[in-house]
Amino acid sequence: MDTIEPKLLKGFRDYLPEQMIPRQRMIDTIARVFERFGFAPIHTPALEYAEVLLGKLGEDAENLFYRFTDHGGRDICLRYDLTVPLARVAAQYRHLRMPFKRYQIAPVWRAEKPGKGRFREFYQCDVDIVGTDSLLADAECIAVDHAVLTALGIPDAVIRINNRKVLAGLLDALELGGDGAANAQDILRTIDKLPSHGEKTVRALLAEKNGLAPDRIDRVFEFIRIEGEPEAMIEQAEPLIGGSQAGADGLDELRQVIEFARHMGVPALELDFTIARGLDYYTGTVFETFLPQLPDLGSVMSGGRYDHLISGFLGRDVPAVGISVGIDRLFSGMESLGLVEQAKTPTRVLVAPMGPETVDAALRAAHRLRSADIPTEVYLKEARLGKQLKHADQQGIGLVVILGTEEVAAETATVKEMESGDQTEVPLAQLADHVRARLG
Repeated sequence: MDTIEPKLLKGFRDYLPEQMIPRQRMIDTIARVFERFGFAPIHTPALEYAEVLLGKLGEDAENLFYRFTDHGGRDICLRYDLTVPLARVAAQYRHLRMPFKRYQIAPVWRAEKPGKGRFREFYQCDVDIVGTDSLLADAECIAVDHAVLTALGIPDAVIRINNRKVLAGLLDALELGGDGAANAQDILRTIDKLPSHGEKTVRALLAEKNGLAPDRIDRVFEFIRIEGEPEAMIEQAEPLIGGSQAGADGLDELRQVIEFARHMGVPALELDFTIARGLDYYTGTVFETFLPQLPDLGSVMSGGRYDHLISGFLGRDVPAVGISVGIDRLFSGMESLGLVEQAKTPTRVLVAPMGPETVDAALRAAHRLRSADIPTEVYLKEARLGKQLKHADQQGIGLVVILGTEEVAAETATVKEMESGDQTEVPLAQLADHVRARLG
């Protein structure tokens, strides 16, 4: 019989229990934060008609689509993100009450070059607010970002904010907002490459791809190099964007969003004029989150305002803003920082029957514990106590409930604490309360 070599596609990964357990706990923590802010869950399919996704993300993104024709001859794509499917939902279900606050936790697919913390299939956790242009919504998304990081034990992450209107104002001032080689969206996509590609590469791209003259490239970098406290940066930026109304509006919006976010418990935001976000649909506030200890990891949480995306389905604008957590990249970063507590099993208690005549009692004892919401397993093979204790030790199970013939006759169980070796004989009627107390 021929055998098949078991191997993974490049850019994909398996999660075994010791990773999947803490990863699922991380996702559960994030979902609790989302619901604490009033976001409700939805689900959308992995596959969408290609026409739903195309023309909304930009050429760079669409080159990474997994696109194919199915058996019915339909032109379809695996979803690239969760935002465009949300736009379809918002347009398709007209009964949704606005503002509509939703979250979704699901995989997306991108045919990009794999790297550290970058995979071709990965999970996103999105929250979005659809149907309001209030900057309170922008600030709330940033507050959710901060709350997620705090809940995961990452207090020193850096949230960087900008506004697409400010960058549009710069391009207006440089007379670079028209069509052709100096197309505004193309320039913004190039600027967005700065953190990952560096100044030398971005300067070359602005000249070769975007057709900018050296003096204009210098003025772009004069602008995006502005540093300092947000208010001081905004003051320095004002004269550089000239009389652009879009730029002035963007700076005013930055002031308001930063102020609102502070009142929502976000202690500090960094204003960063290099933040552009590479997707075409962003229209206003944009933000990204980084872990300073891992500068090569990239953004672990990002998002912004996209007020025109839904118009592609409805023919009219519907304002929206959202934020996305890159689960796999964030999890990879937390692993690197030693913030992931490994676990081989969710089991907290192993019930060890001592021979065939004690199996029925062991099953009843396990039922007692499971009914008390205590994760419990029964050793499913006939084995000596030493082998069962070794299994518990190797799996990191803290308590073993031992049931021998003497315990069964007395309607008791012996509870062994694996770390200390202490043993206590407990009446079966009190077993769940005793175990819960030992587990803390």
